[in-house]
Amino acid sequence: MTIIHRNALVPYSAADMYALVADVPSYPEFLPWCGMASAESLTDNEVQARIEISHGKVRKAFATLNRMDKDKAIEMHLLDGPFTFLEGRWRFESLNGEGCKVCLDMNFEFSNLIMKMLIGAKFTEIANTLVDAFCARAIEVYGRR
Repeated sequence: MTIIHRNALVPYSAADMYALVADVPSYPEFLPWCGMASAESLTDNEVQARIEISHGKVRKAFATLNRMDKDKAIEMHLLDGPFTFLEGRWRFESLNGEGCKVCLDMNFEFSNLIMKMLIGAKFTEIANTLVDAFCARAIEVYGRR
């Protein structure tokens, strides 16, 4: 199993950063590996998200059930896709009006060796750089602070 833990201190509010991560349909606009992304609200605090990873000619989609704690956290649990296990948690911790700390913890295991060989390295790279990608998106959307 691959375990990822990344965090960053940013000059944006927890609400700002939460909004960027929660806006799944916008992912293809700024994540070059994301071929498609959609989200469907199931309840006030649950969203089903589907994301397609594009890597060369390989395209693989996965779906997660996301539990939303507005402006504080997003928990992701695998529904389907090329994994036997995938869980993640975004946390947005306010720093007394001076920005926030963004944390991502993710654990995943591919369903078979072929999937791991096809997209394993790319998905690990994606997971390792996701926090940086959202920090860059914050500058693009909210401006440099």
